[in-house]
Amino acid sequence: MKEVENLSGVSGILRPFKKYVEEANLPKNSQIVFYGCPGTCTPFVELIAYAIRSLPVEIVFVPFLNEEKAVTIKIVDNIGAQADKAPEKIDPAITVLMGGLSMENVPVTAEEAKKTVSRYPVKTVGICFVSIFEKEKWTDVIDFDMLIDTPVFAVKVFR
Repeated sequence: MKEVENLSGVSGILRPFKKYVEEANLPKNSQIVFYGCPGTCTPFVELIAYAIRSLPVEIVFVPFLNEEKAVTIKIVDNIGAQADKAPEKIDPAITVLMGGLSMENVPVTAEEAKKTVSRYPVKTVGICFVSIFEKEKWTDVIDFDMLIDTPVFAVKVFR
C-alpha cells in the first residue's frame, strides 16, 4: 500500500472513510460490519457511524470476531450513535477491522481475522492508531483495500 493522504485530527479519520463509503455506491440498507474490541473500539465505531449517518447503510459492530454477539449501531437524536439490537443477519458490503484487535492480550490473531472477513467477497478496511496493524504484522496477512492509520503524537494533561 502507498500513502495517498496525510490528514490530522478526528476529521482525518472520518472524512476519508465517509468518502470511501460514498464512492462504493452501496445499495440502500447495505451493511458495513466493524470487528473490534468491546469498550475500546466501540466508541470509535459509534463516532464513525455518526459521521456517515446521512448514508443509507446499516452499521454493525461485532465484538472481537464473534458474530453471534453482533449489534447494530443506531443514530439517536441529540446524542450520537449507540449500540442497539442484534442484526437480522450478517451480510456485509464492506468489512472493517479495528486496530484494537491486534493489540497484545487480545484473543484474536491476524489469521483468524482474515479467515472471518474472507468469508465475505467484499473489500476490507483497516482503522488503527499508532501503526498497530503494521507493528503486529497484520498488514503482512490481510490485504486491506484501505488503511486509516492515526498516529498519536502527544497527549497533554494539565492540572
